[in-house]
Amino acid sequence: MTGTDNTVADDDALYVLTAVLLTPAQFPSVLGDDYPAACTALGLEPYADGYGLVMGQDGDGARWTVVVDDVSLVAVAIASWDCGMEYDLSPDDRTVVCALPGWPLAVAVSAPGVAAPHDPAPDPGADGEELVALAPPGTDVWGPAQRRLGADAIALQWAVWREQIDDETAFAPADGGNGTDAGGAGAEGGAGADVASGAGTGTEEAPESEQAKKDEDSAAGDGAAADDAPSGTHPGVRRALTEAHAYVENPPPPGRVRSSFASGDARMIRADGPGWSMVARTDDIAFLLLDEIPGEILTVGRGTELPGLLEALDALAVRPS
Repeated sequence: MTGTDNTVADDDALYVLTAVLLTPAQFPSVLGDDYPAACTALGLEPYADGYGLVMGQDGDGARWTVVVDDVSLVAVAIASWDCGMEYDLSPDDRTVVCALPGWPLAVAVSAPGVAAPHDPAPDPGADGEELVALAPPGTDVWGPAQRRLGADAIALQWAVWREQIDDETAFAPADGGNGTDAGGAGAEGGAGADVASGAGTGTEEAPESEQAKKDEDSAAGDGAAADDAPSGTHPGVRRALTEAHAYVENPPPPGRVRSSFASGDARMIRADGPGWSMVARTDDIAFLLLDEIPGEILTVGRGTELPGLLEALDALAVRPS
């Protein structure tokens, strides 16, 4: 495997703080729109088996991201931590691909007994080829990284929200219809404002009445497919849906469209493209974030086109093994 020659000193232990997977089905979206792009951001080859990213501090407190090829080991560690169990993640030296200075994601904890997290000191032997330390994206601007992080946050909060309700009750039609547009649009009020402020855009939550009006106006489009979007739909929505439809005919790079478990028989779809990110449930509506509208969450109603598009995207999506 290829990577950088920059490694943590053999005699300096790494205090592991957290880890994430870098695979076609699951990777930090902040790094790119798809798996190859995420690998390129770290100077790695996009091998099909993927990598594990282990983040920690050395004995001096410096931040390091160690890339390993033992994906199963890292996956077991993450699953154990998610269940509240202890797990000593200690990758074998033979599995280490490279070590990169810094962390690509914000880590809220630090190792006890060492200096506060900081970038490693410059390597005097680097001869001007010192690697720039990895760092999470800033929260005072809006761009592709923040847009993708916002979409991830929507997916997470949407999943939590749906677990707390009874679908048959929450989505029961009030007028003989299927109730999907109204129920789905309500999710925007639950996830949208937190994501906008969390992304650091400065966007404030609209008052409930205004938010409801936005939901109704957006859902009123009832479809927003590229060929039947209402005249008031933002052109960025049309463009994003057109490009998403194109993925069905010409599959994009691995990881550009991902499918994960959702409650019931549904799947959660995450798709990205130049300037846009989509979050959708196959049994519900979709949300779009655009680079050109900082912090704004746009709703795409079910209509007649969206269900078929989501089914097609699910069929071509990469799924966690």
